[in-house]
Amino acid sequence: MKLPLFSEVQHLWRQINQPKIARSLFFLLCLNLITAPALQAATGSEFSRAQAYALGVLLLLTFCFSIYLFVVMFQPERF
Repeated sequence: MKLPLFSEVQHLWRQINQPKIARSLFFLLCLNLITAPALQAATGSEFSRAQAYALGVLLLLTFCFSIYLFVVMFQPERF
């Protein structure tokens, strides 16, 4: 007898291991390597390097989430 939570975790693990998701995460992290130093340079010495990278990740995730919501709003039959 399998637990429902265990099967959900297995399903998520299979999705994460697909190359498409790994490639997307790698692309976002590489994009953060470009945006974080630019953000730190634009703000001067107000942000430390760690804060600039964290803010860069937050901005990228917000941008990706807004694109996802835009797609869901205009193509709800796909979801």
